[in-house]
Amino acid sequence: MAAVCDAAGDLGGVQAACEALGVSRATHYRRSRPKQGPRRRPSSPRALSEAERAGVLETLNSERFVDQAPAEVHAELLDEGRYQCSVRTMYRILRQSSGVRERRDQLRHPHYPKPELRAVGPNQVWSWDITKLLGPNRRNYYNLYVILDIYSRYVVGWLLAPRETATLARRLILETCKKEGVEPGQLGLHADRGSSMSSKTVAQLLADLGIIKTHSRPHVSNDNPFSESQFKTMKYRPDFPDCFGSIEDGRRFCIDYFDWYNNHHHHSGLGFLTPAQVHHGLAASALERRQTVLEVAYGAHPERFPHGAPKVLAPPAEVWINPPQHVTLVPAEQLG
Repeated sequence: MAAVCDAAGDLGGVQAACEALGVSRATHYRRSRPKQGPRRRPSSPRALSEAERAGVLETLNSERFVDQAPAEVHAELLDEGRYQCSVRTMYRILRQSSGVRERRDQLRHPHYPKPELRAVGPNQVWSWDITKLLGPNRRNYYNLYVILDIYSRYVVGWLLAPRETATLARRLILETCKKEGVEPGQLGLHADRGSSMSSKTVAQLLADLGIIKTHSRPHVSNDNPFSESQFKTMKYRPDFPDCFGSIEDGRRFCIDYFDWYNNHHHHSGLGFLTPAQVHHGLAASALERRQTVLEVAYGAHPERFPHGAPKVLAPPAEVWINPPQHVTLVPAEQLG
């Protein structure tokens, strides 16, 4: 701007100087004014005083009105012949004091922790669930209770009943624990939050048996993946019927299905061993026999194995429900 002033003196005017230097006169005058601090906006004559604002806030936060919306407070005050300010001003005062929220009592949902369960052998963690099998008509369903060992995928117990009750669940769990020889403190039992799973009857039984119980988070099916996967395997079987003519038909189907699932189904999650082989400690001998077959095949035609001598696929050494982020799952043969 000093250059503009000098040019103005030489050229005979501010306009000519600004044109010569390519600067607008508005910019010259704005920058030539002495700098001033920010101007304070004058308060409106309609604004409440500090005392009045404090009175409004005290009214809104009083024991009588603390759970009511400003519109409700405003209406009640008018009925009593009192007027402090408009509803909009009440909201403005609340916002400035960080008080704008749902003022009524609200349901606070509890925090459900993510279950993290680990099994390194059979009968350490069981998962159980109930699914429905369609009966002879659309209103008739049978309830299939299934308890599954997550390490071996072995179905350790099941029950088909016309209804779902905590008493039946208690009986199944008790009989299965006796059959498997479960000791106190040995087992964890995981389930979702169905009425039978979360009942006091089942909870008391588990406490008496020394079994640790865990539950899935609400609406999180991935917290109980092994039971869900087993039910899908059953219902996608080619011989799974559209409906069952009677509960006896359902039980006959389940007897055949669970025999196949436990003893003949080569499970992809177990290195294609059967659940019975893993559950009853027969996995090592089965893997050894498979490795011998592979070594013979490699010795006969090594050119057919471009990546070297093949190694048998082994089941995982540990099984998790929701493994922590720092856990890396490795197969059994890498753990020595």
